Amino acid sequence: MHIEPFGVELWMNEWETRCEWNLAETCVESLTVDQLLQLSGKNDSDLADLLPMKLTYGAIEGSDRLRQAIAGLYEGAAASNIIVTHGTIGANMLVHRTLLGRADHMIAVVPTYQQHYSIPASIGADVQHLQLSEADDWLPDPDALRAMVTPQTKLIALTNPNNPTGALIDRALMAQIVAIAREVDAWVLCDEVYRGTDQQGDGLTASVADLYEKGISTASMSKAFSLAGLRLGWVVGPEALIEDIMKHRDYDTISVGMIDDHFAALALEHKSRLLARAHQITRGNLAILSDWVETTPGITWVKPRSGTTALLKYDLDRPSRAFCVDLLQETGVLLTPGSALHMEGYLRIGYANNPAILKEGLARLSAFLTRQDRFAG
Repeated sequence: MHIEPFGVELWMNEWETRCEWNLAETCVESLTVDQLLQLSGKNDSDLADLLPMKLTYGAIEGSDRLRQAIAGLYEGAAASNIIVTHGTIGANMLVHRTLLGRADHMIAVVPTYQQHYSIPASIGADVQHLQLSEADDWLPDPDALRAMVTPQTKLIALTNPNNPTGALIDRALMAQIVAIAREVDAWVLCDEVYRGTDQQGDGLTASVADLYEKGISTASMSKAFSLAGLRLGWVVGPEALIEDIMKHRDYDTISVGMIDDHFAALALEHKSRLLARAHQITRGNLAILSDWVETTPGITWVKPRSGTTALLKYDLDRPSRAFCVDLLQETGVLLTPGSALHMEGYLRIGYANNPAILKEGLARLSAFLTRQDRFAG
């Protein structure tokens, strides 16, 4: 089976451990175990709860405690609608492998997380790209989508909030997408790994799993909940689909780790505190980044409404990879080149790390830009 190299992951594998100021990070600043315990109203003495735990295989589909906690993130989900996976990356893989076969027609928005078109292509599916446009604030055009679907369309794949742009499909637009999918009886997979980071309200935009009988949500503990090290995600969908996913999951996951399951459940049982922390970081840092963009010549964007990343357009006749390599080697600052996302001419910046890292990274990026011919006054 041939599959295209994963551009973003190759870039991060090559450079992430070699930078000083990581502005390519996509997770809200990660928590320590001690911080998680404090946010949960516990302390290190509560770690004693883990001492009797026998480290065998856990509950295959995820513990009842964890799946009930995940269900609390949705309006209509029950534990039977949920299967626990190895991160959102595992959840997405399982959905695509379960639903798609050779020559099946599917539509993926781009730019997006590369899984959503490269995995289907590797299966032999007929993959069409719905190109998002900066002129449309990086949001799907319902008319363009309607023109692409056919009675044979099996799946429509979205990311919401979008990676890399931070665009947010609100409930009204998602309802339009659902209506188009329903007309042709297509599934809608929405990678909602950044759900919880909206810039307004409680941060939790409407999930497709709550809006459509064939809506599938994937998400994890990595981004808004700051626990990427648990490597724990999930799929939410109709019970029959969850049963079909289990057949594939048995071949590559068995169970997630019992300790991971325990800490994920603990975190979600206190989700309001973790999300409040995420909002403080993402909303404060986006204000810092917004001020920087507004005062930096040659940089433009569509300001994100959610997520932890933004797509910056730069006015410089230079390939994005060369730009980012030179930036890293000269300043220690890491960004993600648009070329890794098939978006040449752009840079992806992550703004949910520690505010001090963001401020220093932006200061160094500014100094780097002033040394370039186009930006030098």
